[in-house]
Amino acid sequence: MPHPEKKGVREKKTIARNRSARHEFSIEETFEAGVVLKGTEVRALRERACQITDAFCLIRGGEGWLHGVHIHPYSHGSVFNVDPDRKRKLLLHRKQIDYLDAKLRVKGMALVPLELFFDERNRVKLVVGLARGKKLYDKRSDMAKRDVQRDIERAMKEKNRR
Repeated sequence: MPHPEKKGVREKKTIARNRSARHEFSIEETFEAGVVLKGTEVRALRERACQITDAFCLIRGGEGWLHGVHIHPYSHGSVFNVDPDRKRKLLLHRKQIDYLDAKLRVKGMALVPLELFFDERNRVKLVVGLARGKKLYDKRSDMAKRDVQRDIERAMKEKNRR
């Protein structure tokens, strides 16, 4: 018997996704972090999506910071709207910050925002990935693997039709 739907419990609602990140980087680990936002920014996120494709994260002074995210100004915000491109603080545990700081000191590692979403308690969360940049030949091999996999799936689908 299926579990009855609980009142008030809901799935996460994706606001923005960085699709190019998985093409440009190989993601080794992911972390979920909260984001410090003003009230009009949260309202603006509910109104329409934001842009995180050019965003990046840094660890500075023992704190995580999100740079390059553009949240469009809230339509009814007037004087309470803040700068849409300001840097925003990430809410991570101390052990996570220390771990990421040590990992980011290795050459070629980066902290890349992957997805921005509302969690089940309507808080804005960000999935960040600890990533290593891909070389051109890595990207080509990934595309070749994807093409081969697509051909295999197409052949299997054709075989199952008969």
